[in-house]
Amino acid sequence: MIMGLISYLQPVHGYDIRKELASWNVESWADVQPGSIYHALRKLTDEGLLEAVDTEQVGGRPARTRYQLTKAGEVEYQTLLRRYWWEYKEPVDPFLAAFAFLPSLPRAEAVGALRARARLLESWVATYRDSADEWAAGKPPHVAWQFELTTVRAEAEARWCHDVAARVEAGEGMHFNEGPADGEHGAEAWRRAIREQFGEPDDEDEM
Repeated sequence: MIMGLISYLQPVHGYDIRKELASWNVESWADVQPGSIYHALRKLTDEGLLEAVDTEQVGGRPARTRYQLTKAGEVEYQTLLRRYWWEYKEPVDPFLAAFAFLPSLPRAEAVGALRARARLLESWVATYRDSADEWAAGKPPHVAWQFELTTVRAEAEARWCHDVAARVEAGEGMHFNEGPADGEHGAEAWRRAIREQFGEPDDEDEM
């Protein structure tokens, strides 16, 4: 993100890079924290991918160094750009880690949580669509297309949440942590189900 923005605006100083990226809300979708930008500029410079062009000072403000890509930096930027165009990398989503332990929740809470997540996603989509034209005004068309992708993903996940909630509510295929029932705690039932599917662990597995 930083190298790409520099390639558009160079020579440019860190303040303008931070201000521009903050206006893009990159911390919410690109895992770029505005506070880390100056560190990244120093690191990229140390690695020979950026170079300082000059330093300017306006009034009593702190001096600001302007940067541009070096030849090596331009090569690296083009390499990274094409890597993420032509390769697929599965997004890191903390929800998937929580979902892996779905049976740890009581069944009713799991159903409620899935349906609540679906409603949150649907609400986000509705809010975006209501303000999409206003939000996209003055921006390049591909920026609106990017948010269309986010919208499609959110709609698909909302449908999935509703579908899985219905399966869980119907009692499909797993034991939940419901507390003592028929003399067997939910977690114990879960462990029993795992043993039934995969067999008893050997001594090495238990270590």
